Amino acid sequence: MFEIKNCPGTLAPNYATYSTTALRRLFGGKKVSPFMELLYDNEDTTEEIVENIKRISISGVQEKLSAIIRKGKICLTPEGEQGLYIIKPAPSNKSLRFRNQIPANEHLTMQIARQVFAIETGENGLLFFQDNTPAYIIRRFDIARDGTKIKQEDFASLLGKTSLTHGGSFKYTGSYEDIATCIKRYVAAWQAEMAKFFKLVVFNYQFCNSDAHLKNFSLQQTPDGDYCLSPAYDLLNASLHVKDSDFALEEGLSPNLVKSDVYSRTGHPCKEDFETFGKLIGLNEVQVQKALHSFTGSDEQVKLLISNSYLDERSKRMYLRTYEERVSRFNRIN
Repeated sequence: MFEIKNCPGTLAPNYATYSTTALRRLFGGKKVSPFMELLYDNEDTTEEIVENIKRISISGVQEKLSAIIRKGKICLTPEGEQGLYIIKPAPSNKSLRFRNQIPANEHLTMQIARQVFAIETGENGLLFFQDNTPAYIIRRFDIARDGTKIKQEDFASLLGKTSLTHGGSFKYTGSYEDIATCIKRYVAAWQAEMAKFFKLVVFNYQFCNSDAHLKNFSLQQTPDGDYCLSPAYDLLNASLHVKDSDFALEEGLSPNLVKSDVYSRTGHPCKEDFETFGKLIGLNEVQVQKALHSFTGSDEQVKLLISNSYLDERSKRMYLRTYEERVSRFNRIN
């Protein structure tokens, strides 16, 4: 059996299974094995897996498995039951570079967001199939602990964008200012949520998440009936797998952004542009600087988590290099 050396949840070193912290966060404190009694082949899926994918899939998304915990093991959700977890194996799309590294990439990026930058994320980890290949697992945050469904809408829906209205690439249309405008419209205490959104936009830029499209941001209803940003999800360093770009959305930060000299000259935004964007979406100077300050002095923590991750050695080097290049671009002043 494959040897686990770091916690597949928190990436803490010297664990042969999930740490106590990971078990508490991801499985409610239950003892759960990181090994799943399933052989998943992304080239030739079984009928059972195909049917499970059909039940969990949403429009435009594939290769997600619904799961539950039963007798200390992660299992596919039987038909008629409510799955509490989503498993994302390595995708079968062969146009993606290093596609078998995607589960470890997403897990690492989500852990960095939470542990280093205090960004609220869905509870997540890795599991291992029978052939020891890893898959990403996340606890569904649209289902409460008592099993009730939590109302949630992504920003493509909130902005009224579909394939019929905006074409096949509808989720990549518009700008991040459009999301901010939507937050103001639907969230009563919008300034607190706007600060979280701003921080997430900066994070996605620094960690090369060029797939942060409209459907990867959502609002969620609170028990009081108000709305807030949902925990962050689908975070990964996309530059390892596809051609790199600064932003997922076609109009970038905002079509109304007054670009810095650096942005105008190089075609890439820097810290000054994010400061301008923060103020454009309604944050004050203190809020903007507080968010940006959280991105300083974090290199060693990021490097440690990359080192402890389940990426292969080549992907670890690529991940670190692209992150360092993007931070250098972010901090450019001339």
